[in-house]
Amino acid sequence: MSSINAGDTAWVLMSGALVLFMTPGLAIFYGGMVRAKSTLNMMMMSFAAMGVTTILWVLYAYSLAFGPDAGNGLIGNLHNIGLADTINQVVGSPGHTIPTLAFVMFQLTFAIITVALLSGAIADRAKYSAWILFVGLWITLVYAPIAHWAFASQGGNGGWIIDRLGALDFAGGTVVEINSGAAALALAIVLGKREGFKRDPMRPHNMPLVLLGAGMLWFGWFGFNAGSALAANGLAATAMINTQVATAAAVMSWIAYEKLREGKATTLGAASGAIAGAVAITPACGFVTPLGALAIGLVGGVVSAFGVSRKYKWNYDDSLDVVGVHGLGGFVGMIAIGLIATKSANELGGEGLFISGSPTLLQKQIIAALAVAAFSFITTYIIATILQKTVGFRVRREVELEGLDTSIHAESAYDISSFTTR
Repeated sequence: MSSINAGDTAWVLMSGALVLFMTPGLAIFYGGMVRAKSTLNMMMMSFAAMGVTTILWVLYAYSLAFGPDAGNGLIGNLHNIGLADTINQVVGSPGHTIPTLAFVMFQLTFAIITVALLSGAIADRAKYSAWILFVGLWITLVYAPIAHWAFASQGGNGGWIIDRLGALDFAGGTVVEINSGAAALALAIVLGKREGFKRDPMRPHNMPLVLLGAGMLWFGWFGFNAGSALAANGLAATAMINTQVATAAAVMSWIAYEKLREGKATTLGAASGAIAGAVAITPACGFVTPLGALAIGLVGGVVSAFGVSRKYKWNYDDSLDVVGVHGLGGFVGMIAIGLIATKSANELGGEGLFISGSPTLLQKQIIAALAVAAFSFITTYIIATILQKTVGFRVRREVELEGLDTSIHAESAYDISSFTTR
């Protein structure tokens, strides 16, 4: 432990706190987007993700994600079960070592926010008890393997995406974004549409909460992306400015798309655009220049806005647009690496098609993205279907119509009677 870099350690610890801050931000963001009668339930789903994921991460999930590879590049072993051999150990490159437990905490926050994102696809209609079971199963069977594929580099003997295929993913375009988007689509299909979908207005009930939550997510994303450098260095600075540039650009491109399509630029569009831009730059933030980040943000905002507008035409009820924002945004970022990645931003990265003239990296990016999407969708679909047919994943119709806050939690977000009796 005497060899740790104090500055790098402080940055990773702070980044872990920033990423954890994103989950309450997501709870507020999602809580404002649903109807008033399910606000607390939406927030409670994020808090359940924090609780269940943390427990499983300590017991075995960290080991499955980052334990020594069994030789196939698919999953770690149980060498670190109960966080064995992590106390007083270090990870990192020479001169940039940090305590292993700092890395454990940082990666835990990624797992938490990823599974919490899925709650947005099934807002207003999921059993809370079934959601808790789902979180445990999904972290074990979906998140841990994919995290190993893309994040667990062990000198050529780690996860297959990074060490075998040679694809690039700086901060989670596959693990977090495409993974959550594909899983959200599977959940939306299994649980079905909300009562009144395409008939009743289901607008966000509290836009100030949505904007506050989006701002918290924007702030936390600096830890998400810049923290993934695992060092307080120039690469972290590149990732941070790229995150800001792409997020801001997507805000403007989303609302421009709205203005041209609908004649109005909305606050929901601005909030959604911010998230879309942050999503799109996540895999690419350490591999492109700020001008590249600007292009990614502009494209990511439009692509995600278009994708969200298609859910009614394609007739699937992704309540809070996880598929369009996170799934499509993740694909934009992964493909952008294959097009505009440059070693001038990161000498350990790669050169995209527009830089090198070679399609090799682009091919690798597409393979990685499609493989993660397919595995996540199929496995999530199986998990959700089993839960639906056994314990029941969707609430009864009368519970959904009444609202999940009072039916499940015996509480409500707003004391309406105190206003009506005055």
